[in-house]
Amino acid sequence: MRKLFILTAAVFLQINAFAQNSPIVFKDISAQSGITVSHISAAENRYIIESMSGGAAVFDCDDDGFLDVATVNGSSVERYKNGGDPFVTLYRQIDGAGSKTPKFENVTAAAGLARKGWGMAVTAVDLDGDGVLDLFITGFNGNAVYHGLGQCRFQDVTEKSGLRGSGFMTGAAWADYDRDGDLDVFVAGYVTLDLNNLPVFGSSQTCSFKGIRVQCGPRGLPGERDYFYRNNGRGGFEEIAQKIGLGDEKKYYGLGTVWGDYDNDGWPDLYVANDGTPNYLYKNNRDGTFADVGFVTGTSYSGAGVEQGSMGVAWGDYDNDGWLDLFVTNFDNEHNTLYKNLGPKGFLDVSMESKVGPVSTPYVGWGTGFVDFDNDGWLDLLVLNGHVYPQIEFAQSKTQLGFRQHFLLHRNLGDGRFEDVTESSGLRALPLLSRRGAAFGDLNNDGLVDVVVTNLGEAPTVLLNTTENSNRSVTLKLLQPGPNRDAIGARATLKTNKRLLIQEVEAGASYLSQNDFRLHFGLAGDEKIESVEVRWSDGKIESVTGVEPNRIVTVSQGKGVARSVVFR
Repeated sequence: MRKLFILTAAVFLQINAFAQNSPIVFKDISAQSGITVSHISAAENRYIIESMSGGAAVFDCDDDGFLDVATVNGSSVERYKNGGDPFVTLYRQIDGAGSKTPKFENVTAAAGLARKGWGMAVTAVDLDGDGVLDLFITGFNGNAVYHGLGQCRFQDVTEKSGLRGSGFMTGAAWADYDRDGDLDVFVAGYVTLDLNNLPVFGSSQTCSFKGIRVQCGPRGLPGERDYFYRNNGRGGFEEIAQKIGLGDEKKYYGLGTVWGDYDNDGWPDLYVANDGTPNYLYKNNRDGTFADVGFVTGTSYSGAGVEQGSMGVAWGDYDNDGWLDLFVTNFDNEHNTLYKNLGPKGFLDVSMESKVGPVSTPYVGWGTGFVDFDNDGWLDLLVLNGHVYPQIEFAQSKTQLGFRQHFLLHRNLGDGRFEDVTESSGLRALPLLSRRGAAFGDLNNDGLVDVVVTNLGEAPTVLLNTTENSNRSVTLKLLQPGPNRDAIGARATLKTNKRLLIQEVEAGASYLSQNDFRLHFGLAGDEKIESVEVRWSDGKIESVTGVEPNRIVTVSQGKGVARSVVFR
């Protein structure tokens, strides 16, 4: 009997270990999802604006508990001169409660999203504090702002919002930077372009790459300043970037932006990824101003002291030490960079020893995110790739990757290292595309995080996470009173019998995209939740009881658990 028990226990442990370490698996459901409108782009990308593409956002526009999707449409120089294209396409999820495979319908026209231009980033936040999500889309030579009316309907308020702007505006990220209760927005500027006087394709040294004539820029082109719009609390915004230290006087080439409390002082700080120029890390001085600490913290350059062509950005505590780490995607022949947060000592570039750097060097990286795809309690990394030059196909090099490129999926091994599992996940078998924006969220509410991807000149890709193991998870939806209803900037700390996990609510991240506001925590095997603590965006800290695994748990500030729904 004893031998039988030992054998049974050993088999159980093997099965349990196999279940927890089984492959991360994605299924491409793009064709059946209904998200089918192609991004608009010129085939040859002869100008830099035509190669940048746009992002995606996942959010619940009808409050039915299931995520809806907005994707940026893009344009081309010729089409823009003829009036442009609608900024976004909106997809409403249908039959959310009845299908494991999420399906969407195009409701753009019925939603009232008719403004034309050249869209770049998309975010969905309650910018006016009325309890309904609004849409803010950055773009070339002017943004689009839509006031939410509920049930995925919107009203164009661009002209009176104070957010229309001008210039080549790219990444956008929201936060209550001054803790006055409402949301403010930072917008990165890229390059200065006159579409009637564009640089000639292949005309100078900065218009060539590896001996091939290509589009010009960003080097050699004048940069664009950054913008910061403070919410006046009366439905309007005032641009004050230069007043508070965010004006980007050097006019670097700004792309990805994300807020995160990197120093654990309870105030949101800002990271800006700049293309081919040093990156910014702005520390919140807690007096309404910011200081750029990128150089002194070690996050402006790679560990070798080299500026990189940075595009996508993500905060995440990949080593579960209670400090947010930073990941940045970069250009061809430059490794993607993982900065480990050392607390008061700044950051350390651990790209090589973590194994995320070497494999990334041949790629051009864009959208990215720290996500626990297999619910083992460790954050994994997904990276989208694709070149900017279609002409790269003519490169005379056996090592040069083409215009269309594979994903990179890095699985967190829990010891500071990552493993490239792109092939075993099924992602390497997908068609090669030049990919850009990535938005992360649990589309079908099954406790696994899925991905919506935008592709340059192609229809979006929808990746359903179909990983199977014995791990569990819990999703926290945070709500607070006042204008910042969705608790953007709040941090949840989940303490288990094995580790401490932290997540923050973000509005704007990855590359020109926005992820689900709901916070996802993986729980390996029978890992038990011991406590949950929320630090709200106003700095108040609250302990929350009654949080159980395998549920979407709504937590309301001052009231605790308001709702708990079992995963499908």
